[in-house]
Amino acid sequence: MKSYFISFEGPDGSGKSTVIEQVVAQIGPHLKTQYLVTREPGGSEIAEKIRQMILDPANHLMSAKTEALLYAAARSQHMAETIIPAIKQGKVIFSDRFVDSSLAYQGVGRDLGIHAVKQINDFATSGIAPDLTIFLDIKPEVGLRRIAKERAGQEDRLEQEQLAFHQKVYHGYQEVNQENKARIKVIDAEKPLAEVVSDCVKIIKTYLPQELLKDWDE
Repeated sequence: MKSYFISFEGPDGSGKSTVIEQVVAQIGPHLKTQYLVTREPGGSEIAEKIRQMILDPANHLMSAKTEALLYAAARSQHMAETIIPAIKQGKVIFSDRFVDSSLAYQGVGRDLGIHAVKQINDFATSGIAPDLTIFLDIKPEVGLRRIAKERAGQEDRLEQEQLAFHQKVYHGYQEVNQENKARIKVIDAEKPLAEVVSDCVKIIKTYLPQELLKDWDE
């Protein structure tokens, strides 16, 4: 059975982890095949160790290029250990972030350029891309307020960046979204959680190949 790869993207504070958990709870029982829920950076033992290095606030001297290369390295390991085996097994894959994050955060947010960041990630992924991407759209200032409320004093290195950085990242996402309209579907993530989840489920149900779905009454 053919696999299907779905990624979730969005600025910090967009609620991706919570949304994915609830989306999978609704969709999982209707899949004819197994599914995998994973995340980036991380998703494998080695990649999770790289994640700790990237997000540790103590590593404030990390250069933009080092950051981009570490993300690509974690992604390469994630592909080798987790994503590619799942594709070969015909699973439906739900990933919290993928290459689009690097294009927005490092390509635009860190001023490295989308093309340059895309090149190192094409190498890291062997050109494998999601079949569908859901972008949880939230204004940077709203997302940062959510983070401050939920885990004040425990923000990771990127979450601690100033609003101006997150605004650049958001603009980077808009550029990426515009260039990939066929793959990326935008959801208003400032709506109540139940509505956001419902919107995501509707999109996935629309685009997921019907041969992967069991009978699903509305």
